[in-house]
Amino acid sequence: MRNDIKALGVDVRQCYASADLGLIAYETVVGEGMLADEWIIVEIVRPGTGDPVAEGEVGEVVITTLNPDYPLIRFATGDLSAVMLGMSPCGRTNVRLKGWMGRADQATKVKGMFVHPGQVAEVMKRHNFAGRYRLVVSSVDANDVMTLKCEVAGGPDKALATKLAETLQAVTKMRGEVEMLTPGTLPNDGKVIEDVRKYE
Repeated sequence: MRNDIKALGVDVRQCYASADLGLIAYETVVGEGMLADEWIIVEIVRPGTGDPVAEGEVGEVVITTLNPDYPLIRFATGDLSAVMLGMSPCGRTNVRLKGWMGRADQATKVKGMFVHPGQVAEVMKRHNFAGRYRLVVSSVDANDVMTLKCEVAGGPDKALATKLAETLQAVTKMRGEVEMLTPGTLPNDGKVIEDVRKYE
């Protein structure tokens, strides 16, 4: 649509807004992210936890606005985005978001029971796990399979894998496998639960 309008000689910029918050961020230079509105505080958090992620990591957009008529404190938008590092080419210095990158609600039904991102985060929290992780739900011979994939700097740790599997079962009430990966293996897309099952 942007290209069609541009072909008519009109420059187009996008904004990111919601009914609850109004304006959240806006483009000044196409392809260089969206500048956060000056009247809000933006956080990017791990879905299901509210814990801030490192700059550049994808997570859920959480907004605080101190509007005296309608204040919102740490309002979870349900949208995924990430902070863009550096200053905008237009010269403005406020926080930049990469734009809308999907939805944060990743609850998935496994063996007839819902598994939520907060449960996966609880498993990792109990072991003070600081790396990137995700629960992958697949299907083998029409049976649902959960695999908790974790990036571990020191390489595979069999004892930790066993403990994580035990905690995963305790929290979700279902058995799951644990797979240790080298850092940088999992994509930076904000997903905590990934459903790779095919329904064809």
